[in-house]
Amino acid sequence: MIVDERVVTFINSLDTENIEILEEIEREARASSVPVIRREMQSFLKALLLIKKPMRVLEVGTAVGFSALLMSEYVPEGCRITTIENYEKRIPIARENFRRAGKEEMITLIEGDASEVLRDLEGPYDFIFMDAAKGQYIHYLPDVLRLLEDGGCLVSDNVMQDGEIFESRFAVERRSRTIHARMREYLYELKHNKELTTSIIPLGDGVALSVKGKYNEQTS
Repeated sequence: MIVDERVVTFINSLDTENIEILEEIEREARASSVPVIRREMQSFLKALLLIKKPMRVLEVGTAVGFSALLMSEYVPEGCRITTIENYEKRIPIARENFRRAGKEEMITLIEGDASEVLRDLEGPYDFIFMDAAKGQYIHYLPDVLRLLEDGGCLVSDNVMQDGEIFESRFAVERRSRTIHARMREYLYELKHNKELTTSIIPLGDGVALSVKGKYNEQTS
C-alpha cells in the first residue's frame, strides 16, 4: 500500500454504496480473487467522468466488466464504451455482467490482445482508461495517443506497483525487474511527452491522469 492505511480507511468510511448490481458484481469478483478498482479510485473515476462528460470511452482491460459498468453510470446519455479483454475465462463473465446490468447496447467488448486490437481501432476517443497488464502500458501508448482526441483524458491505473516503482531495480525481485523498468519508462514518457500534461497521484495503487493537447512553451 502506497498511502497510509489509516488515511485510506477513513476516506473509504465516508463512501456511499454503488447501485445494487455493481455491489453484487464487486462482491463476486473479490470472492473469486478478480482484481477490481479500489474504492477510492472508484470515487476519483466517478468525479472525473462527471467533469469530462465523455461520449466515447475506451477501456484497456475489462476483467469481469466492473469498471466499464461503473463508468457507464457516470457518463452522458448516448455515450458508448468500448472495452478490450484477452483473458478467455473472464470474457463470458463480463458479457453476462453487461447483460445483467442491461448495458449490452452501450458497452462493446472486443476480445483479443490489446496490442493488436488497438492497432486496428479508429478514434477518436475522449476518455481512455488503462487498467491492463502493467508491463504493456508503454507498448500500448503510441496507439492510445493516436486514438485519444485533443483535450481527451488518459487515466492509467496501478502505476506504483504496490510501492516497488519507488525502489531501485536492484531492490525488486528479479522476476519483477522488466515490469519495473517498463513502468518507469511509461511514467517518464507521460511526464515528458509534449502532447501530454500529466499528474501522477498517490491514490489507490497510484494513478496517472494525462490530458492530450500541445502546449506552447513561453520564452522570456
